[in-house]
Amino acid sequence: MGRYFATITWNRGSDEFLKQKYSRGHTWHFDEGVSVPASASPQAVPAPLSVAAAVDPEEALVAALSSCHMLFALSLLSKHGAVVESYEDAAEGVMEKRADGKTALTRVTLKPVVTVSANAPDADSFAKLHHEAHEECYIANSVNFPVLVEPTLVLR
Repeated sequence: MGRYFATITWNRGSDEFLKQKYSRGHTWHFDEGVSVPASASPQAVPAPLSVAAAVDPEEALVAALSSCHMLFALSLLSKHGAVVESYEDAAEGVMEKRADGKTALTRVTLKPVVTVSANAPDADSFAKLHHEAHEECYIANSVNFPVLVEPTLVLR
């Protein structure tokens, strides 16, 4: 159905590579010239070898889940006739050791706050729309851990 591309670039910059003393900072390059500073998480690799101001892969996965859910939710709300003024999600991913001893993201909780100014769905319909958005989200369908959705409707 589709193909997606990213180019990741990194340069050594230090003579201490073999001693594990090298920057984990790198850059993600996407279509149309968009570049994003990236790094290992400072939780995994302490500064100065990581870059706190860059996006780490774990954050990116949480953001991708949130973004994908939002895009489906907005589409469904629009089809429902709701006039959405804003959408904000303070998504949270949890990293921990699994039973097999591997460290992994074990769950992500999406907490979208959706502000609607007209034609707001009732509470049950709002919950169903978010459930449907979750079921349709390509990224949520691609991960092997629970993605919980705790939506809040705000009427304006």
